[in-house]
Amino acid sequence: MDVGNHGSPVHHDRKTLDQVVIRFAGDSGDGMQITGNEFTKTSAIFGNDLATLPDFPAEIRAPAGTLPGVSGFQIRFAAKDIHTPGDEPDVLVAMNPAALKVNLPDIRAGRTIVVNTATFVDKELEKALYMKDGKAFNPLDDHSLDSYRVIRVDLNKLAIESTKPFGLTPKESLRCKNFVALGMMYWLYHRPIEHTEKWLREYFGPKKQQLADANIAALRAGYHYAETTDLFHEQFEIPPAPMRRGTYRNVMGNQAVGLALAAAAKLSKTPVFFAGYPITPASDILHQISRYKNYGLLTFQAEDEIAAVCAALGASFAGSIGVTASSGPGIALKTEAIGLAVMTELPLLVIDVQRGGPSTGLPTKTEQADLLQCVFGRNSEAPTPVVAASSPADCFARTLEAVRIAVKYMTPVYLLTDGYLANGSEPWCLPEIQDLPKIDVHFQSNPEGFKPYARDPKTLARVWAKPGTPGLEHRIGGIEKRDGTGNISYDPDNHDSMVRLRTRKIAGIAHDCTPPLVDGPSEGPLVVLGWGSTLGSITGAVESAQAKGLKVARCHLQQVWPLPATLGGILSKYERILIPEMNLGQLWRLVRSELAVDAYSFTKVQGRPFTTSELLRKIEEVLKMPAHGSAHPLESKAQSGLLQETTETVGG
Repeated sequence: MDVGNHGSPVHHDRKTLDQVVIRFAGDSGDGMQITGNEFTKTSAIFGNDLATLPDFPAEIRAPAGTLPGVSGFQIRFAAKDIHTPGDEPDVLVAMNPAALKVNLPDIRAGRTIVVNTATFVDKELEKALYMKDGKAFNPLDDHSLDSYRVIRVDLNKLAIESTKPFGLTPKESLRCKNFVALGMMYWLYHRPIEHTEKWLREYFGPKKQQLADANIAALRAGYHYAETTDLFHEQFEIPPAPMRRGTYRNVMGNQAVGLALAAAAKLSKTPVFFAGYPITPASDILHQISRYKNYGLLTFQAEDEIAAVCAALGASFAGSIGVTASSGPGIALKTEAIGLAVMTELPLLVIDVQRGGPSTGLPTKTEQADLLQCVFGRNSEAPTPVVAASSPADCFARTLEAVRIAVKYMTPVYLLTDGYLANGSEPWCLPEIQDLPKIDVHFQSNPEGFKPYARDPKTLARVWAKPGTPGLEHRIGGIEKRDGTGNISYDPDNHDSMVRLRTRKIAGIAHDCTPPLVDGPSEGPLVVLGWGSTLGSITGAVESAQAKGLKVARCHLQQVWPLPATLGGILSKYERILIPEMNLGQLWRLVRSELAVDAYSFTKVQGRPFTTSELLRKIEEVLKMPAHGSAHPLESKAQSGLLQETTETVGG
């Protein structure tokens, strides 16, 4: 479809929809993350429920116009409660040929594609590998896109013309083209532009007012261009979603973690010390917390991962709540010091923002494959609890829960999030501080009869004694301690006793944790068991299955280790158990080994979250399979033939 009239207003019908999925895609220098974030913030202010999925390359600056350099941002906004960023876009905004090629497989026939025609030239087509017989070809001209509604717009020209009055160079003007596209989408979905205009003025400030005015002009140009042409035959409205009363803000997972640590400092009346080393996708936690110096938080950027965790542990020894964060490779480096925290029995929060691996792997893509690393990845018997967040907003609640466990049981605690949660966003109802769970911190102060390893009879946690407190001097370190006194001990019976005692301490947390979330029939043919960020996809799939009349329930773990004490009883009431994971079956292995129950495993390791539709298909498939589970993981597209052969052998 080519652009038609331009200049006078064109009549457009307005339709009401209950939800829309938009994906902005372009070169990593095209500002797609900014564009998506602004559309997200505006939709949040408008009152829509929403979920986002940013997707960007690992390279700081991949070659412009190439397939590896494509950056994308998907947003689903709705007039109803939603759980995921959507399986596929209704609208794709492609800023160049590479963006079109990378994202086209996700677009169904009949959906809308907006393309920037200025970039569909031979040079850019060659970079995007649109080649045939050694020559570049244009997909806009060969009828390969005839099954889509293609909107052709010269965004470059609109950006240059709209910013002429501000004296920008052509290169500077072209940087505004993302706001032309944003303005068009604002008009198409009846969004106000004032919030983005205000943000632009604040972002550039008074010293760069010229740039702010130029971008605002580009935004308005896109909006009015869509309004005054027959580019789109219809305009759409997505009403606000019904939500419980309260004050809402849009929040990303890493932001929620930072806010929770500020709340933890207030709730516990104890300073929080965060030590970190930059690593994708955990770095933003350090950036976020650095703003909260007035709220009892101290930050320290260490020279490496080992220094960061050791500094956090030292802060815990000194009477603060020590926190560190990283991703899988950094967690591996921190392992020895985490074992030291187990031995010294000091509180320590270790945040693992999981990403695709192993090694450097897929640093900007998501995965949840560090579970076994966090449960077992230390030398000797060194048990630690593991808590997992299930949504960007849930990162707040799980962070508080992890801090509560750490100080109550005097132990290091892992908090698992992932790249999908860290960079994704959703509306979050701001809690009142008095409604948040208590975090009780007790420091030993009485020197009479003091023993550094004296224990609470219920939790088995040892006392917390600040160094420098008169009469509370004691040894601390990695060598085995004698129970009670904390003196160095090489006695074999004492070592056996201490290993078992620390294990019982962690095992007891199974009775003092957030119970699994269960929705649907309390017994029946199938329950879908999940943990972490699979919650949204599982919820959507189970609700779709229930709408079809299928008797399916879902159970979601917020504490993953030790397994909640009630989990075995819950699972025993179902004939089949399906466990979807973005790994090769790690929770599946834990459940089978600890609870001696059979389950079906469904795995995916593509750097992308599950879609609702693929989980729904698997639910329907499993309901036709034998009851009481299976000894074999289900075949996954992500599994190689070698892996399938291995798991079948193990299962058999």
